[in-house]
Amino acid sequence: MGKPEELGFSLLPAIFRNISSGKDLFGKSMVRIGAAFIVVATLTLIATELASQSTTTTLPVPLQPLAQQAHQIENALAYLGQPLSAEEVSGIDKAVAEPSESTAVERLQSILDAHVLAVVQINAESRVKVEAGRARAELVEAGTRLFLVKVINEAKVTAALKVESPNSGDVYIQSTGSSQPAMELNPRQAADRWADVSLHPLPANSWASISLYQNPPMLPRLSGLAVEYQILAIYSRDPGQRSAIISFNVGQGTQDIGFRNDMTILFTARPARAVIFRVHDENGEPGMASFIVRDKLNRIYPNPAKRLAPDFFFQPQVYRADGEILRLPEGQYTVTYTGGPEYLTREKDFIVDTKGPSEVEFQLERWIDPARYGWYSGDHHIHAAGCRHYQNPAEGVLPDDMMRQVRGERLNVSSVLTWGPDYYYQKQFFSGHDDPLSTPRQLMHYDLEVSGFPSSHAGHIVLLNLRSQDYPGTERLTDWPTWDLPILRWAKKQGAVVGFAHSGWGLAVQTSELPNYEVPGFDGIGANEYIVDVTIPDAVDFISAVDTPYVWELNIWYHTLNLGFRTRIAGETDFPCIYDSRVGMGRTYASVSAPVSYGSWLDALKAGRSYVSDGKTHLMNLTVGGVRVGDGNSELHLSAGSKVAISLVAAAYLPEHPDKSLHDLPYDEKPYWDIERARIGDSRKVAVEIIVNGKPVSSKELLADGVSREMKFEVPIASSSWVAARVIPAAHTNPVFVIVEGKPIRTSRRSAEWALKGVNQCWTQKSTRISQAEIGEAQKAYDHAREVYQQLVRESAPN
Repeated sequence: MGKPEELGFSLLPAIFRNISSGKDLFGKSMVRIGAAFIVVATLTLIATELASQSTTTTLPVPLQPLAQQAHQIENALAYLGQPLSAEEVSGIDKAVAEPSESTAVERLQSILDAHVLAVVQINAESRVKVEAGRARAELVEAGTRLFLVKVINEAKVTAALKVESPNSGDVYIQSTGSSQPAMELNPRQAADRWADVSLHPLPANSWASISLYQNPPMLPRLSGLAVEYQILAIYSRDPGQRSAIISFNVGQGTQDIGFRNDMTILFTARPARAVIFRVHDENGEPGMASFIVRDKLNRIYPNPAKRLAPDFFFQPQVYRADGEILRLPEGQYTVTYTGGPEYLTREKDFIVDTKGPSEVEFQLERWIDPARYGWYSGDHHIHAAGCRHYQNPAEGVLPDDMMRQVRGERLNVSSVLTWGPDYYYQKQFFSGHDDPLSTPRQLMHYDLEVSGFPSSHAGHIVLLNLRSQDYPGTERLTDWPTWDLPILRWAKKQGAVVGFAHSGWGLAVQTSELPNYEVPGFDGIGANEYIVDVTIPDAVDFISAVDTPYVWELNIWYHTLNLGFRTRIAGETDFPCIYDSRVGMGRTYASVSAPVSYGSWLDALKAGRSYVSDGKTHLMNLTVGGVRVGDGNSELHLSAGSKVAISLVAAAYLPEHPDKSLHDLPYDEKPYWDIERARIGDSRKVAVEIIVNGKPVSSKELLADGVSREMKFEVPIASSSWVAARVIPAAHTNPVFVIVEGKPIRTSRRSAEWALKGVNQCWTQKSTRISQAEIGEAQKAYDHAREVYQQLVRESAPN
């Protein structure tokens, strides 16, 4: 007599007949012990029969393709870090050498079936059903386990096998830009998405949550063989017991619910190890740093698809302070860590296993500290909602989460700007004061970007150090003005510092020349209406740079400086919209006496006692003829034209070996500003230029090895001009204004003509979107700008 698990469904009628007559399974007399025995015994036999039938098939299975696939599975599992046992590998080799093809096929399936979590049967009508396989449903917290899926393909289907699970997928809904989004994924629903379930090979996606393995030998489609196997990868966010519904199909119409194409599995996930990160700064003090954690297969930890704040799903890194933990499954890891662009980037390898480690030490290394020279970094344009942030299960992130980013990138000053997306929720964090999480060396302040408002078409504007965030007479965003100038005036009455965001949008040109005389479209959301507002005294303090192509940003600024206007430049990131990798990718370094306050830092920005930078390039202490940039109205007065001595302290850091992928990019592709783009050939040098009226007049090479060096120049100044230093495209100082014989700066008639054409072009793009109630005042402002530029055409020197 065979074993019970070999009997099959054909015995079930006999089971019920014999039990009802008081006999056992084999017809012998039996004492009746109650209904419980009947149910348990029957269900056990049914389950056993299901498992037996699900791993066998009467279809003919040729040995050669099955043997080849067995070796492919063996190689793929070894590469993915979960190899078959030595005994199983030997068993595959022995089975392939078996003289009897049918015996070899049976043995190969037996070895692989031990790892099968699901058996998928595709019947002759291409209907799919799925049953449990023999593999134990064991997972690991924060890690990925690999299983096999056995496909019994009666229909010889060659489509891709697809797997789905309501317990899989992202735990967030990314922002749509709505100011008051509906809750479509609540925290409870997000918690239910504890797993990620995928078949290898995965789609091409750098954020693939299981792994990036998508190469041969595994194929993306079924082969059509009667029996084949695919690799199933399941990630678990949580420890303990979790159930998941998993379904399979081979295309639309094959998900026959009545044919049971899904199954429910109760998994048990082993806890990961809690690894404490010990982080110390250059002074040996506890600190915060960014960490990119990868295993040997290049998978990122924690899984980005499962991240909610304080970890951001769209960043590869996480931020951890000294003493905080990261939960990691057993494995080998490489950690890339840094304290921001003023620090070196380092790597550390370690292994997590039963022996440890419980702690890992990370020592941060600065290559420069501009604060030692009195220069403090800031990013005036970061967001806690919208763009890459999620709107469900929460409307953006909290101040705690933003402060973690600011600390990890060593920003001294940060402006978190409320704007259109999630506006009505996020505006609660505005107070008109520094956020309570601020520290003396790292300030965070909530302010406003006028974006997602009726005036956005005219150019997004940034309002810093507001006392009130609500425009008079408005209840909803739709009530606000439909052009920029009224908002700028309202903010200035509060004592705010105001300027244009992402200045280059709408100002695209084809050339790379600076300055150039192409009239752009003025059809975007950058410094478009700036061409009008700059002619209104005290209407605008700065335009922003670093987050759009430098030619588009600098061209309009250079032209208005050539005409005597004194708008300053400020660096920004527009996180996480233009840049989502880190805050502080675009920065302003302002010269401020300690202790730094938000107001004093903004005063320095407004006065031009500052430079903009990618954080890896520094142009400090620019002095022209003894006048330090930003001091005394930033003016040098000369009785006549003469040569002028210029000095500054410059420093930059480049790796020794070039990154051609950045260096050779067109200037209108990101990253727009980066020291790598300024590298001279394959050297480790960059050019520091002195510009007069937008044109380079002197240049010296700087070795970008992280050492600060004083640089000296001498340039001739014939008439009233503006002078600045730059490393294109990585850093730019604000100007010193050299006034010769008391005359105003009027260096270029062509700049005045360009600006006049710009006003006319801007009107064609903006006037149709200004409300009828405001169109009259807008017309007056544009006419005023035209008159100013016409006068400047008359006053300016011919080129």
